[in-house]
Amino acid sequence: MKDFACLRAVLLSLLVMVPSFAWSMDDVNRDPWESFNRKVFVFNDTADRYLLAPVARGYQWVTPDPVESGIRNFFSNLDDILVVANDLLQFKFAQAGSDSGRFLINSTLGVAGFFDVASRVGLEKHTQDFGMTLAHWGADSGPFLMVPFFGPYTVRDGAGAIVSGFADVVTTQVNHVPTRNTLTAVKLVDRRASLIAAESLITGDRYT
Repeated sequence: MKDFACLRAVLLSLLVMVPSFAWSMDDVNRDPWESFNRKVFVFNDTADRYLLAPVARGYQWVTPDPVESGIRNFFSNLDDILVVANDLLQFKFAQAGSDSGRFLINSTLGVAGFFDVASRVGLEKHTQDFGMTLAHWGADSGPFLMVPFFGPYTVRDGAGAIVSGFADVVTTQVNHVPTRNTLTAVKLVDRRASLIAAESLITGDRYT
């Protein structure tokens, strides 16, 4: 309980900070914490280059494409639970109904989400998280903050990520620790593998 209280205090502090940053997209100082952020970026980039990226490439190499797609669909389906919750928090009731139907169809006809049946019947995938909910209700983004291991967030999206982490289905519903850790690791590696193709688009300063 003490740990939870501390985490809640940090979350509330971040939420209070969010409106205090009046930012615009043409602000000449988009990255006021750049000196700190670049140091963390070097750490993250090194860890990715020598650990996570090689594991992701190995995973992609040994995993047949249909299985890889199915695993990605499975985690995407679980994420739809949080999508529906944020739809409701934004009063997007029609979209919440569509996303709920999507989750039910993929969880049943799609074999626990392994197959994306819902998209084939016209229920498109939506992306929502608590950071987007904060934005919907007028919270400014705030500056970028590079977080060790997790990468770049705006202050607003960082606060949203904390809430989403507490509500994550794998974290909250899977009580068997080895299974929970395995699912979390597979999700992380699969997400990294999905970005491999985009690496060729990076030119110039990797931080920028």
